[in-house]
Amino acid sequence: MTSTLPETTSSEWVAAATGVGETLRAGVGDRDRTGELSLAAYDLLRSSGLNRALVPAEFGGGGATHRQMGDILRELGRHDPSTAVAFAMHSHLVAAQVWRHRHGIDARPMFEKITAGAILVSTGASDWVDSNGSAVRAEGGYRVSARKAPASGCEAGTVAVSSIRWDDAPEGPQVLHFAVPLDAAGVRIEKTWDTMGLRASGSHTVVFDEVFVPDAAVSLIRPAGVWPPILNIVAGAAMPLVMAAYLGIGDRAVESATELMAGRGEAHTVSLAGEMMNSYTTAVDLIDAMFTASDNLRFANTDAHAARTLSRKTVAADALVATVRLAIETVGGAGYSRGCSLELWYRDIHGCLFHPLPRAKQTHFTGQVLLGHAPRG
Repeated sequence: MTSTLPETTSSEWVAAATGVGETLRAGVGDRDRTGELSLAAYDLLRSSGLNRALVPAEFGGGGATHRQMGDILRELGRHDPSTAVAFAMHSHLVAAQVWRHRHGIDARPMFEKITAGAILVSTGASDWVDSNGSAVRAEGGYRVSARKAPASGCEAGTVAVSSIRWDDAPEGPQVLHFAVPLDAAGVRIEKTWDTMGLRASGSHTVVFDEVFVPDAAVSLIRPAGVWPPILNIVAGAAMPLVMAAYLGIGDRAVESATELMAGRGEAHTVSLAGEMMNSYTTAVDLIDAMFTASDNLRFANTDAHAARTLSRKTVAADALVATVRLAIETVGGAGYSRGCSLELWYRDIHGCLFHPLPRAKQTHFTGQVLLGHAPRG
């Protein structure tokens, strides 16, 4: 890589994200209509060094903190929500590797891939506790088949980070965690993403058709159906970053409503603006608390930390959806028009509701932990 990384201060990282975001912003409306991912965005993310910002400096990365990576995603979300949310999927996988590094686990091989330009693609929304698909033992590895969706940014990705069911394992049903190149034989992408919002996130289906996964690519084998500690790491590393991308949408919605209605004195407009700020402040404070609790990816791998993080995610998601809704109500009928960006942001913000864990699953998970049960997820 020949690009120069920014200084590791929040202002420099945000400036780099602003440069990328402003370049992408003009095409957001067109991509929303076509549903096409911006491949050029990923060239910019590489050339700006943002793709490897979280990688520790000693491995050739930018050495950004967890919170600074959140600042990057928040700024991108202000300009291009689909790209920001898709890029958060890469970023949270990097964050999980940084957590491993912070806890004495060798993450060098993945760091080297990232600094060489790899874009990681998560299939975690399909995987979670039970995972899906099938694995068959083969000489030196496994043959795996599955459909994994949504896989945000997969058209621009180079490495899929996934898991698969191994029902015929000698110890009973297991789940294999692995990484495989997206250009490996038997991997293909089916363009299935056609949604209300985040239409240009490229969250299509990755299909594994008898893909060979060598033993060396398998990072973990665990019992199926049992809550694994690795998902505590994923929750603590990922959710602050994911929600930071959506917070950027909330930022723009509040700014837009404030600019459009500045000086208006109708009682209902003033009250709606105040209610909008209540929801927005709730979201900002909760996401800030998520980063504080993560302790720059030094948090303890506990069910309690995951439960607290996921609770905050649910309440922050509700607050962000309410923020953009109230921004539209504050503006009035114009906010309902396709000619107003609030309409796009309102569709996009709803994506935050569907990241693991959605409300009903999260409340069950948190309740299990609170009452002393083993979580199921």
